[in-house]
Parts: sequence; C-alpha cells; structure tokens
Amino acid sequence: MKLLKNRKPFDLCSSNLGTRFCICKIIWALVGLILIFHVHSIIIYKSNTNSKVSVSVTIGDKELKVVEEEPMFMLPPRRKHSPHAVKRIGGRVKKHQHQHPTVIDEFLDESSKLRPFFFPDRRPPNDTLYYYPGERWVDTDGNLIQAHGGGVLVVENTYYWYGENKDGRTYHAHSKSLARVDIIGVNCYSSNDLRTWKNEGVVLPAEKTNQTHDLYTLNVLERPKVIFNDETSQYVMWMHIDNANYTKASIGVAVSEKPTGPFKYLYSKRPNGFDSRDMTIFKDDNGLGYLIYSSDGNNDLRITLLTNDYLDVTTVMRKTLVGRRREAPAVFKHQNTYYMITSGCSGWAPNRAMAHAADSMLGPWETLGNPCVGGNLMFRMTTFFSQGTFVVPLPGVSDSFVFMADRWNPADLKDSRYVWLPLTVGGLPDAPLEYDFAFPLWSRITIYWHKKWKLPNQTQL
Repeated sequence: MKLLKNRKPFDLCSSNLGTRFCICKIIWALVGLILIFHVHSIIIYKSNTNSKVSVSVTIGDKELKVVEEEPMFMLPPRRKHSPHAVKRIGGRVKKHQHQHPTVIDEFLDESSKLRPFFFPDRRPPNDTLYYYPGERWVDTDGNLIQAHGGGVLVVENTYYWYGENKDGRTYHAHSKSLARVDIIGVNCYSSNDLRTWKNEGVVLPAEKTNQTHDLYTLNVLERPKVIFNDETSQYVMWMHIDNANYTKASIGVAVSEKPTGPFKYLYSKRPNGFDSRDMTIFKDDNGLGYLIYSSDGNNDLRITLLTNDYLDVTTVMRKTLVGRRREAPAVFKHQNTYYMITSGCSGWAPNRAMAHAADSMLGPWETLGNPCVGGNLMFRMTTFFSQGTFVVPLPGVSDSFVFMADRWNPADLKDSRYVWLPLTVGGLPDAPLEYDFAFPLWSRITIYWHKKWKLPNQTQL
C-alpha cells in the first residue's frame, strides 16, 4: 500500500514515450480530418455539378490512347560545339566542354549527331491520312507549310490555319539576340479534314518600306490568332507585335471580311498599359472574347475581357499564375470547365508543359501538372521537344482534341516542325494541387505521344 500511495500518477504525455505518442495521435487525427473533409467536398461537389469529374477518355480509336515508348541515346562527350549553339545555351559549354552534353544542348546544336533524331532530314511522307509529328509537312502544292505559332478557326465546313511565315533567312540581329527571321507575314491554309492543307497565301503581309510601321520587316510578328465576331461579321486577328529587341511588347489587331483575307492592320498597344508577349485569344460559348498574354517581364499571365467588337480590351482584367514564368498559352473549354496548356520561358529551347483549369476564364486558375504521356522522360520534360500554340476541338468526338505545337529549329527557323498530337479530357488527375493537400476536382488532361497517328474515322466537318 505504501508503494502505491507514494507512486506518482503515470502521465502518458509527460514522458518521452508519451510525448511521441501524443504527437502521433494529433498528426493522425489531423490527417483523418483532412481526408474526411476532402471526401466530403468531393461528394458535395459532384452532387452540385453536372458530373464534371469524368472517367471516360474515349477518342474513337483505342490505338491513340496506347502509351508509346521512345528510346533515347546519348553520345560521348564532345570537345567543341558550334558558336551559335554556345550562344543559344548561354555559353555554359565553354566552362564544361569536357562534360557530357545535355539533350537540350544537343537539340540546340546544329552540328550534333543527334540532329536527325530531332529534325529528320528526309522527304515528307506521301500520306494524306496520318500525322507524323516532327517530320516535314507539306501543303497540297508540295511546299513546306509555313504557319508557325498559329491557331485554327472553323468556319462552316472548313478549317482555317493561320500562322507565321518563316520562309526566310535565319540570322541574329546582334550578338546577344535570339535567332530570328524578318517578318514576311501571316499565312492562311484551308482544309476540311485537318490533315491536307491548301495554301490560301499571305493574308497579312509585312511592310517593306515604311520603317515606322509595326509590320516593318525588321520588327517581330508572332502567334497570330483569329476569331469571328458575330455582331460585326468581321474576322479579327490578334498577334504579338515587337521590335527586334523585344522591348515594344505589344499586341496588334487586324480585321477582314473573309477568313482568307486580306486583313487590314489597325494598330498596336500595350493592353491596359502592361507589356504583352506570347499571347492567344479565346471566344467563349456566350460570344465573349478574351486576350490571354504573358506579362510583367514574362513573370505572370494576364487575362483581359475584349470589347464586344473584339477590337480592343476592356478594363476587366485578372492576373494569374503569378511568378510562374509561363508563356505560349493555349486555351480551350470542355463541359463548362476552362483548360489551358502553357510552356516555360526558355527561348527556343523546349521545356515542360503544364496544364491548368478554372471554372471561369478570369480564374482562379489551378495547375494540374504535366499533361504529356509516352515517349520517354526527356520527351515528357520537353513537351516532346516542342512548344504548344493551340488546341483544336474534334467535332463529333467526345472529350477529344488536337494539341498543336511547334518544334522550333533555331538554326533554320523555316525548317521548324509541327508536333500535332491527340489530347483527351477525362479521369482524375494524378497529382495534388500545388498549394493544398487536396486533389483537383477537374478532369485530367492527357497528351499522347505517337510517331504516327490519324484522326478517328477520318474526322471531317
């Protein structure tokens, strides 16, 4: 009895073991609460929406969803790189010439023995049914298609593909500048099957004599996109306008009465006074138009509502993906959810794409992760050695789109290639939100790598 009387009560939390035990209990209790809250939020969300979370990824042809692997072979270390390649990769090979070159180094070096892997030097396939991503692509006249950084507009039973004509000499304006081609203009191609394209010519030409004009040949015109205004019956083109030093950082606007032009150039400006570089435009189902552009020194993206005639911006604007340094936005909509594919900022060098989603065009936007599937790790980390520019819906094919991208060739920009691949919307994302424990409630975006593929059932309008 004396022993029991003098024994101190055993406080589990006062001992070292007890302290660890209490901490464990608290942690697991918090985890349990988070899981309960997350499951509850999903149940509430699904009961209040129109089944936004989909597990269907039907694209018509099952072969398009097959994950194709791609071997990648590296070469022994080289002692010399071409001078232009050293400039493109920031001169770092000068300090580490004896180290093994990275895949990006090889991609940017026109003297690399891996170059045929990135830019196959062979005649375009004589095939009007299949896409061959990264191969040369010709129009119905047998000429290389020149529609880089472009987008597609659907008018009745015809697709129109607008893009930069880079069929000129590649050079450097000064010692520290990126490779460039003088402005030639915006090309337009037409098709009824998204595979065979007829050249409709230069619909917005360069200005060759007036050096003060935005379209003067020594300036910059990039990423032209066209939408149709139902109220004015005009085709409105927006584009990135800049000078050779990329300090003008503006948008340009042009209009036409026909999709095949000619387009009349109107003006350039900095939207709402902010610098604007890589950009796109988006027309919503309700007819509202939006400008999406990289701004603030490419640190942020800005989204601005257009006026009713699509000829200017309004004061309605939101900033998103702040500090993320994303560019090359490509926006599309699926089942009342807005999706966007972006790229990082690395000049002509490819980098990892990221997918984003929102319930409103003005945000807030959440990042879903890397949408690329197949190939190998380097393929996925470089968007298949390309940079996105647009996403085309496939009429009559549920949950399916075509992801349009450019594989830039800084040694010879006119020989830059096109990487068009199937994109599906469906299934749960496999990565949590970056700023939360929860998984996103939007469907997963998947871009599948294929060496060769065709549209399901030869999709036509």
